[in-house]
Amino acid sequence: MKYLIVVPDGSADNPIESLGGRTPLEASDLPCINGLAARGEIGSARTVPEGISPGSDSANLSVMGYDPRKYLTGRSPLEAASIGLEMSDSDISFRVNLITVDPAGADSYEDFIVKDHAAGDITTEEAAQLVDVLNEHFAQDGLYIHLGTGYRQCMIVDKSHPNGHTDYKCVPPHDILDQKAGPYLPKGRGADHFTDMMRRSYDILKDHPVNKARIKRGLNPANSIWIWGQGTRPDLPDFNEKYGVKGAVISAVDLIKGIAMFAGLDVLKVDGIDGTKHTNFTGKAQAAIEAYENGKNFIYMHIEGTDECSHQGDLEGKIKCAEDIDSKVVTPVYRYLKESGDDFKILVIPDHRTPLAIRTHTSDPVPFLIYDSRHERTPDERRQFNERAALAAGNHIEDGFTLADYFFER
Repeated sequence: MKYLIVVPDGSADNPIESLGGRTPLEASDLPCINGLAARGEIGSARTVPEGISPGSDSANLSVMGYDPRKYLTGRSPLEAASIGLEMSDSDISFRVNLITVDPAGADSYEDFIVKDHAAGDITTEEAAQLVDVLNEHFAQDGLYIHLGTGYRQCMIVDKSHPNGHTDYKCVPPHDILDQKAGPYLPKGRGADHFTDMMRRSYDILKDHPVNKARIKRGLNPANSIWIWGQGTRPDLPDFNEKYGVKGAVISAVDLIKGIAMFAGLDVLKVDGIDGTKHTNFTGKAQAAIEAYENGKNFIYMHIEGTDECSHQGDLEGKIKCAEDIDSKVVTPVYRYLKESGDDFKILVIPDHRTPLAIRTHTSDPVPFLIYDSRHERTPDERRQFNERAALAAGNHIEDGFTLADYFFER
């Protein structure tokens, strides 16, 4: 038996007026995915429990069968693991975004506008140069920023350091786009030190050659850092033992790779995947097929582009990315599974909604489809992979983390 979970990150949305009241999923041409839905089971699931922030950390833990209320200890520790950082029980990890702020004529950092949480999808190579210069300035503080992927960096602080605790109120930068930074700066014991680092980072980065070159090319500069996502290392039960599989994860996102590592799943390397709408979709599909050929029987395929398009307010890009997921990822992997002669199951589910209207995540239920080659249903075109069809199906799973148990029949 082979299993495939495909997570088109943030693809679920709300009705949009310019689409005639349809959602992006309803407006997308998804012949393979909707074909599977028509011959399978559809429904909705609440992947983010009440009282938990709707981040990709909590949502993906839920999709993978881990109750976020029990296992979520912070976002950054998951990312730290993915870039090879060993955390002790006394370590606190923080996410450090490279972001774009717009002074908008203001003199105070508090009045700067947060314009882009991803600094125009800055490359890892460019980020490395900026991280190096930041570390030159922050070394005296006993703090060190570790290079991650693209705009996503990491900072490890021991509990013996004045800032080595998790009692901060930190806001993700993608939640405050086009707003003044001031009300959302870190708060809590010792938070002034982090706020000062963020202010200083603007002076350090604004005239850096990397940013001058980006501006010249019409790209957003990475002219500030933003500190958030603090937490301690988690302790996840082994996924393979829990569900009786030999599994691997394919994702460009450090967070997802970190969950995989703590869960005992292999992380497959794929050249050219970058977490954007331009990612190497074909390479992801081929890596999944090769993994099956090499003895894996479960693949968790996470695709970030639809979420990034939502954060950027890019409706056209979100639809195109969803269609690429269908044609370049799900279609070839489905064909391989069908031709392999083995029984197989496919689950397609967004981790969370990321409505274009607000450009950030919500906790609203998301649609899912399950296709089981052993129990193919009579085709019904009313069964589609979108929010409206999922609601109409009347098949709702309130504790979304139990969907994995259902999918793996455990």
